[in-house]
Amino acid sequence: MSDGLQQAYGDEGGPPDDRGVRDGAEPGTGTRHFEGRRGAHGPGRGGDTDQYPGRTGPPRVRWQILALATKRKPSRAGWYATYVVHAPQPGVYALTAVATAPVEVPHTETTASYLQLSLNNGTFTEIARSQPYWYESKPAWGDLSVLDLGELELRGGDNTLTFRVTEPTVREAGTAYALSLDRFTLRRREGTRLREVSVGERGTYRHGEPAHLRLRLDGIAAQPHRVRYSVTDYFGERASEGYATVATGETTVIVALPELPPGNYRVEADGTTGHFACLPPRPAVTGPANRFGVNVWATSLVPPSRLDAFAAAMRDMGAGWTRDGQAWPAAEPSPGADDTEHHDRVTRTMRRHGLSPLEVISPAPEWAMTAASLPLPADLRHAYRYARRLASGRPAAIQLSNEPDVDVTSSTADAHAAFVKAAALGIADAPDPPLVVLPGIAQAGHFQDLLLANDVVWYADVWAFHGYPDPAEQDEPTFPGAADEQRELAERLGADDVPRWMTECGAFFAVRPGIDPTPAQQAVQARYLVRSMVEGLAAGNTRQFWFAGPPLHDDGVYFGLLSREFQPLAAYSACAALTSLLGEAHFVGAVSGLPTGVVGYEFDSGRGESVRVLWSSKPVRVPVPGATVHDIMGGQMASTSAEVTVSRDPVYVVTATSGAPEADPAPHRRSGLLSPAEHIVLSQRYPARNAAPNKDNGDAEPPLGYRLSRRTRMSLDVYNFTSTSRTVTVKASPAGGWSARAEGPTRVEVPPRGRRTVDFTVTAASGVKRRTDHRLAFTATLDGDEVPPSVSLVQLK
Repeated sequence: MSDGLQQAYGDEGGPPDDRGVRDGAEPGTGTRHFEGRRGAHGPGRGGDTDQYPGRTGPPRVRWQILALATKRKPSRAGWYATYVVHAPQPGVYALTAVATAPVEVPHTETTASYLQLSLNNGTFTEIARSQPYWYESKPAWGDLSVLDLGELELRGGDNTLTFRVTEPTVREAGTAYALSLDRFTLRRREGTRLREVSVGERGTYRHGEPAHLRLRLDGIAAQPHRVRYSVTDYFGERASEGYATVATGETTVIVALPELPPGNYRVEADGTTGHFACLPPRPAVTGPANRFGVNVWATSLVPPSRLDAFAAAMRDMGAGWTRDGQAWPAAEPSPGADDTEHHDRVTRTMRRHGLSPLEVISPAPEWAMTAASLPLPADLRHAYRYARRLASGRPAAIQLSNEPDVDVTSSTADAHAAFVKAAALGIADAPDPPLVVLPGIAQAGHFQDLLLANDVVWYADVWAFHGYPDPAEQDEPTFPGAADEQRELAERLGADDVPRWMTECGAFFAVRPGIDPTPAQQAVQARYLVRSMVEGLAAGNTRQFWFAGPPLHDDGVYFGLLSREFQPLAAYSACAALTSLLGEAHFVGAVSGLPTGVVGYEFDSGRGESVRVLWSSKPVRVPVPGATVHDIMGGQMASTSAEVTVSRDPVYVVTATSGAPEADPAPHRRSGLLSPAEHIVLSQRYPARNAAPNKDNGDAEPPLGYRLSRRTRMSLDVYNFTSTSRTVTVKASPAGGWSARAEGPTRVEVPPRGRRTVDFTVTAASGVKRRTDHRLAFTATLDGDEVPPSVSLVQLK
C-alpha cells in the first residue's frame, strides 16, 4: 500500500492562500515518488492539484508536504486536502501519519488543529484521541511526530481520503488553523478485531436506569464474530459475563447489563478493556453549595467533538466547578486585538452544563513583556485591561496566576503583587464581576510571605493554594499539610474570614506508555481522592479542586480521572459517591471514640443527615448503630449487625439528624469595595541586570532580593486605576542600612487609568553585608489615605 498519493487542497472559497508546499525529502532518503490518480476535491469548490504535464494515464506525483498555517477563518467546509489511495484488496487498514500533533509532546511545543477524516466522501469524523496518545507519539523530524490515527475500512481499488481542519489551535502568536503533514501510511490488517468496549456516550449512567454494553469491531464482520466479555467491579468481584455475537455485515453488538450497584466497572473482551460507572441515584448538590471542582484545561486536553460529553461527565461526577485557562498571548496576540472566541466557547459549554468556570490568567504575551518583567507585563495597564476583558466572558471566578512561586523566571513577589492588584481592579470594574481568586501558591514560603506583605489579600475574594503528596509515595500517599499551613498563615494575617480554596490537589502515579493505571493504582487514586477532599474540607477549605479530570500523562505520570478512551476510572466513581453522599459537606468535626488506627470526620449533608467518613490502614470493626453504610463507590453495604469493617477504602456512615447546619461564610467580595487609595498601585522596576536570583522551582534559599550595586538607579511606577485624575505623594522606607533618594518630585498627578514614574537612587551604606536580604518598602498617600505598599527584598551583590 502506498503512503499517500496526489492531493487536492481547498476550502469552500477556494485554495488556502497560507498553504506552504515544499519537497519533503527525508534526511538520507532522497525524494519519494508514488503512483496515483488525480486527487478528488473534498466538500465545496476550489482546490488545486499537482500533476506533471504531458503524461497519459495515472500521473507520477512528486512528494510534497502539506503545511497549513493561517489565521483566516475557513468557510463552512473548512480547510481540507483530499488524497486518492489504491487498496490492492478490501479490508481494515491501520492509518499512521508523520504530522504535527494537536497537543504538546515532549520533543516539541508546536501544536496543530484537531484533524477530521472522511473516507470516500463519507461523514467527517474527528480524530478525538486523548492527550496520552499524542504525548506518547515518537518524534519524526522537526516539529513532526509519528501519529497513530486509528483504522479505516477500505474498499478494493481506489479510495478517497480527505483530511480536514475546522478548528483553530492555540499557538504563541495567537490562534491559527494549522496542520503539517509529511506523509501517511495505510497497512492492511488481517481480519477484524474488537476496537471498542463502551457503555453509552460518556461511560456513565445512574443506578436504576437501564444500561447496555456496546462491543464494536474495527470493520464489518465477514462472518459471525463471537466475543466473550466479563465485567468486574472495583473490589475485583465478577459482576457479569457472557458471549455476544456481531452478525455478518455488522460492526456492533449491544448487550443489556444486569442491575448493578453504584460503582466502577472494568470490562474485558477479546483483549480490549473498557470502563464504565454506575452512579449513585442521588446527584450531587448544585450551585453555590457545591464544594467540589476539577481542573480541566479543556482547550489543551479535550478534543472539540468531546467537549459537551466531557462537561456532562464532570457534572455527573458531582463537580460544581471547573478550573481552566486560556493563553493570554493567544487571546490578545497584539495590543487590544481580542481573540477569545476559541476559549469563550469552552466557558459557555461549562456554563450550559451547570458548571461554574474558574479562569486562570496565564503569563503575558511577548509584546507586553521585557527581559526584566518576564512573565508579567511591563505596563500593568495591560493586566488591568486584559483581566477586565476576561471578566466579561462570564467566568464565575478568575484566578490571578498559577504557581508564580515556582515558575522558572526571576520574577519577584513584589512584582506579582502589583500585577495582582492591577488585575483585581480590572475585574472589579467589569459589569457583574466574577470572584477574584489569589494566585495558586505551590508551597508556603518566602515568596508567599512577601506577596502577602504587599497587602494583596484585601484585593481578593478568595485565598488559594495547592497541595500534593510526595511523588515517591506511590502506595497510599499522605495528604500534605498545605491546608493547615495556609489556615495558620491566614489567621496570623487576620484574614481567616477569607474563604480558602485548594485549587489543585492530586497525586502522582507512574505508568508505562500505552496503558491506563492498573486496577491497583486506580484503587490507590480513588482512596486518595476521598481522603484528600475530606481532609482538605476538615482543615477549613471551602472548595477543593482535583487535578485533573481529563486523561493526562506527563513525563511518565498519570493524573486523570478518565482513561485514555475518556472512560471513567475508579477515582471518578469515588468522587461521584463522595459528592452524592456529603451533599453540602458542612464540616462538623473529627469523630471521637473510634478504635485505635481509625480516622473519621463528620459532615452535615444539609439534608438532615450526619455523614461520617471513616478509614483505617488495617481492617477494624466499628459500631454503627442505627446507620446506613455506603462503600467507597457509593453502594449500600449489607449489614447483619450494628458494625462495619473499616479499611483503607473509606466508608460513609449516614444517620438522620435534626436541625439545619450553620451556614458557611460567603466570599466577602472585598474586590468590589476598594477605596480610591486602594486603586493606586505602586510597582518597583529595576533593570534586568539587577534581577533577583532564579526561584529554582521554589526551593531556593535566601537571599532572594534584587541584586543591587552600592548605588543603583530604579523606578517606582505609580498607577491610577480610578476614572479621575489623582495626586499621590510617595515615600521610600528602606531598611538595614539602605537609603533611597528621589530624583524628582515625589508628589505626582496621575491621570485616570494612567501611570507616572518616580526615579530613585538606592544606596547601600558601608556596613551593609553582601548577599543579605533587606526590605525596601515604598508607601504613598492619597488625600490623607494610605495607599497599599510595594514591599520588595534587596541584597548587595
